[in-house]
Amino acid sequence: MALKATICKAELNIADMDRGYYADHSLTLAQHPSETDERLMLRLLAYALYAHEHLAFTKGLSDPDEPDVWQKDLTGAIELWIDLGQPDEKRILKACGRSGQVVVLCYGNAAGPWWEGIAPKLERTRNLSVRRFQTIGDTALAAFVQRSMSLQCTIQDGQLWLSDGSRSAQVDCLTLK
Repeated sequence: MALKATICKAELNIADMDRGYYADHSLTLAQHPSETDERLMLRLLAYALYAHEHLAFTKGLSDPDEPDVWQKDLTGAIELWIDLGQPDEKRILKACGRSGQVVVLCYGNAAGPWWEGIAPKLERTRNLSVRRFQTIGDTALAAFVQRSMSLQCTIQDGQLWLSDGSRSAQVDCLTLK
């Protein structure tokens, strides 16, 4: 019997001072059985960082042809493609051909070596941004995961502060490309 996704609900209050975006979002996240709690929270932070009325979570890990988050226009064309992790250059180049803007948000200890190895192959891409999430402090992002979450996310100068009222975490978002 196949394992089913865990459904999490999040009430997310976003105050993005970098973009002047302030909004509340009621989100439903499906956590794939192979997805860690930390990665689930990073998907939520990716949403917060690029929040827009048309931004949506996709099937993610369940469908290898879709990103983790995307934004489509009213015709169905992909305006923004957001991948989490360290995708290979073929996937990134394919995404750059399908979308107006592609963002790769890498994280973890392997992010540096991954980027150093792949960067020369992606120099010619004009619609690609690569950023790295780096958690600051002792609070692990996984500690925030609950079936029902009420979170506040403040974004300023490339730093994200996440809070649920009883704990908080800081995540830096460093631009690599």
